[in-house]
Amino acid sequence: MFHYELHLLRSAELGRIAERDRLVRAFLRARRAARRSAGGRTAEAEPHTHRPHRHRFTRAA
Repeated sequence: MFHYELHLLRSAELGRIAERDRLVRAFLRARRAARRSAGGRTAEAEPHTHRPHRHRFTRAA
């Protein structure tokens, strides 16, 4: 009987973990969809300064 109760506890725990993982995936999917629908108009897409972009390397002659 003891092993059966352990099995039930573990099964319930795995179910809770699976449900939590499903909720996390749904949340991330919704966040990505909202970001895509914003079309780049979010604050993350805007530059922090208004200076022109400086290139990493100098131009070759």
